Parts: sequence; C-alpha cells; structure tokens
Amino acid sequence: MFNTYDSIEMLLEKATGLFKQRFSQQPTVAVCSPGRVNLIGDHVDYNGGFVLPMALPMVTVAVGRLNNLNVCRVETDPDSKATDDPKYVEFSVPTPSSNIHPGNPKWANYVKGVVAGFHGAVGGFDCVFVSSVPVGAGLSSSAAIEVATYTLLEHLNDNILTNEKDKALACQKAEHEFAGVPCGIMDQFICSMAKEGCALLIDCKSLEANAVPLQDPNIVFLVMDSRVKHNLSGSEYPQRRSQCEKVAKFMGKPFLRDVSREELTASKELLGEQEYNRALHVINETEYTTAFVKHLQNGEYEEAGQAMFNSHSSLRDLFNVSCQELDDLVEMASNTEGIFGARMTGGGFGGCVVCLMKRDHVESAIEYIRKQSQVSGLSPVFYVCAPSAGAHRLD
Repeated sequence: MFNTYDSIEMLLEKATGLFKQRFSQQPTVAVCSPGRVNLIGDHVDYNGGFVLPMALPMVTVAVGRLNNLNVCRVETDPDSKATDDPKYVEFSVPTPSSNIHPGNPKWANYVKGVVAGFHGAVGGFDCVFVSSVPVGAGLSSSAAIEVATYTLLEHLNDNILTNEKDKALACQKAEHEFAGVPCGIMDQFICSMAKEGCALLIDCKSLEANAVPLQDPNIVFLVMDSRVKHNLSGSEYPQRRSQCEKVAKFMGKPFLRDVSREELTASKELLGEQEYNRALHVINETEYTTAFVKHLQNGEYEEAGQAMFNSHSSLRDLFNVSCQELDDLVEMASNTEGIFGARMTGGGFGGCVVCLMKRDHVESAIEYIRKQSQVSGLSPVFYVCAPSAGAHRLD
C-alpha cells in the first residue's frame, strides 16, 4: 500500500560497489545521516522559535578512505536523476593559501562547504554518496548530505567533534555560504542529534534540544509526498526570512519569538499587512508547537491533531507558503478515518504533508486518499515512518 525505500544495508552495498568501481579499492569508513520530517513548527527556526522534527529511516550513506593526495575525489550515485551532472568531482583540500569555492555541479557544494568548514585539518580523500532521501520533497536531503560529509570527515581524520551543536552549526554555515540558502538550524540539528524512537524539541533561540519519546505502538506518522515542487520557492524563502527579520528589528527584538501577541497587535497599524501576517504566524506556530508536544505526551491525539491543522492554516493564510496541492491533501486527510491531524511540512510550495494517525487505519487511509487524489490530478507517494537515529558510523 505504501512505498518502501532502500535499507541502509542495501545503500551501503551499493555505495561500496560504486567506490570499488571508481577507485579500485575498498572504502575504510562508512557513515549515514537521515532525512527528517518536521512534525510541527515551520518557518520559526530562523525566528528563534520551537520546532519538533524527527529523523526518518531514509538516509544518505557515505563511504570513503584517505587517498594520501591533496585532492578530494567525490562521486554521487550515477543513477540518481535528482542531482545535477557531472556526478563525479575533484577539488583540492583547503590550505591557508587556497580556499574551496562553490561552483557546479550544485550537489557538490554541500560537500565542499562542509570540507571548508571542518574543525580540523582535512586529508585528501575519496568518497561515494548514495541516498534514499527524496530530493525536493522537503525532507532535508541537503542537511543529510552535509551531516554525512561531516561525520565521514570526523572518522577519516580521527578527529571526532564532541559538541554536536558545533557540528550542526558548521553544516548550517556550509549551506549558507556554499549553497546560498539562508536556512535555520533545525535540519542540521535533527540530522546530527536525533535519537531512535524520539522526536527532538529544539529551542532555536537557546539551541537547547530535548528528546520527546514517540513510542505509542498504536500511533504512526504518515508522510505524503505530493511530488510537486513550485519553482518560486527558491526566491520566496529568503524573502520570508527578510520580512521576519525586518519586523523583529522594528520591534527592537533579536528574534520574532521574543515578540508577544499583545506587542504585535499594538504595532499592527505601523506594519504592512504582509509583515504583520508573517509575524503573527511565528507567534501562532510557537504556541501550536508547544501545545502539540504537551498533547502528545498526555496521549491527547485529537487535540494534537487539531494543533497540526491549525498550523497548516497559519502557514497557508498568514505565511503564504502552501500551495493548492498541499491544501488538497490536508483537506483529504481531515476527512479520513483514523487521521488525527495533518499539515504541510518543510519550506512549502510543494513537498510533503505529515499526518498523525492510528496505526491500524494506515492501509484504509492510504487507499481513500489515493482515490481522492486522482480526482485532483495528484499521485502522492506514501511513507509510514518511525522516528530514527541521527548520523552515525556504520560497521
């Protein structure tokens, strides 16, 4: 009924085979880093708010070995249609007199940025990446490759960073400077710090993170990939962030998270309608997220589901980052037996919807939504996901 994905073992076997084919020897280190789905709390990470992502069982696997050269030789899955060509690149290791610069292919910039920002000396290395994380679905395929790269470098160079926050921040910096995406910290945090069986409640202001157990055997999360991605998202994300920063500055606060509902209401007439709506979403979403966590912990799934529906409405109406296809899927979910709540997840303008639901209703729910989707011309892909572990070395 729902889609499967390559296991870590299958990905490792493929990556090892590609490595031997490309470099004529065995890799010495293998690591993986997960994708993620954000259960609630979108477009608040760069505003200092609360987010609740969980790591997915879909991962990026990286295998490699040092090559005793001053060159990094990197290959991504040649069968992947999601990454641009060429699939193989070489670039020199950074030195005090020679820096790494972004360029083409674009997928390699995530690797280059991490190498450039690694906390210690980097020896020349060979590596291969393969992944089961869908690209363009809003499940953080970019953070998965960044954190996989950092973890690989740690083990290749025998230089493990003990502070996982610093690792996440270095990967975020790589995305800012080499991919040109002003992302918040959520994706890199969850990929680095996730614990199996738990979501991670992240305070994006203090950078504190606490595990939230998700171990009720009767409850699952259903991820529906709309397989839609609208091109305007590339410019809209930086615009939303700029609007939020503008309001925070106007209010004299470091983050929008620090603005109260009363303070925002009092300044409504002094702000443009768009800026007011963006700030109102951040206030709403922070409240929905904290309520959602409380309801989950108390087993109040109806109330938790309502917080998800409220979150989607705020993202749609105030932050304007949804699209018709996502709205249709959320509407279908709201009329599906066994689903407590649903919302778009990620940056928006396409990508995925995440649902909180009863395990024993999964098959009937998927069948119903699949049939309803055909009427709207949609053909979503369904994944039933359990909270998984963060980046780690593979034996």
